[in-house]
Amino acid sequence: MDDPSIWLLGLMALAGFTAGWVDAVVGGGGLIQLPALLVGFPGASPVQILATNKLGSICGTTTSSITYFRRVRPDLRTALPMAGLAFLGSLGGAFIGANIPKDLFNPIILVVLVGVGAYTLARPSMGQLSQLRFSGRTHHVVAGLIGFAIGVYDGALGPGTGSFMVFALVGLLGYGFLQASAKAKIANLATNLAALCVFIPMGAVMWKVGLLLGIFNILGGYLGARTAVARGSGFVRVVFVVLLVAFILKIGYDTFAQFA
Repeated sequence: MDDPSIWLLGLMALAGFTAGWVDAVVGGGGLIQLPALLVGFPGASPVQILATNKLGSICGTTTSSITYFRRVRPDLRTALPMAGLAFLGSLGGAFIGANIPKDLFNPIILVVLVGVGAYTLARPSMGQLSQLRFSGRTHHVVAGLIGFAIGVYDGALGPGTGSFMVFALVGLLGYGFLQASAKAKIANLATNLAALCVFIPMGAVMWKVGLLLGIFNILGGYLGARTAVARGSGFVRVVFVVLLVAFILKIGYDTFAQFA
């Protein structure tokens, strides 16, 4: 693959920063970063796109996880077992992702983009306060199942993982937004690490692009986590939806052209 132009690297830097910012606040940074990679590198294989996205994402999730831990103090008795099962799920999911046919990759991503976009627009306001629905062993079992199931998805594809995990923790377990986001970031860090354990030995990572994404993910993740603690998700949600619609139109056009 030819070296990317300075303009393309600039686009990747912007995508990495925005993805890190959005992911730290509301989750779903992969809905920005992965489509940006698809648009910027149409000749890359699906596994290269997935692997490079994971390298950038793990930098941002590491930064936002540390920031959330310091400011929110999530309960690690729930977060760490959930992260461990998410790690195992993501390992299996990464092997699935490595074998997705290239012709099916754009249509799958398009379906995920449209589905998550519709849910983002339609979901009611929730997660203002923590009102836990389960306690003791049941609480930890449900949290572990959430981690494993979403981990499989994250290893295989990834877009929207942070959002799915936050929604599940709020909707199923009754956590408030900040506590759910803090736990989701720890689990998301584990799923990104697991996927890279599979993709790096395959030689699938585009290192120059992935490290650039990572640097700007760190900046975006740090700022996003601080924004989430200070202001909540309302402001970022508008930016998130606008960018999501833009990528749906672009990937939708490419998918139509692919099968036309």
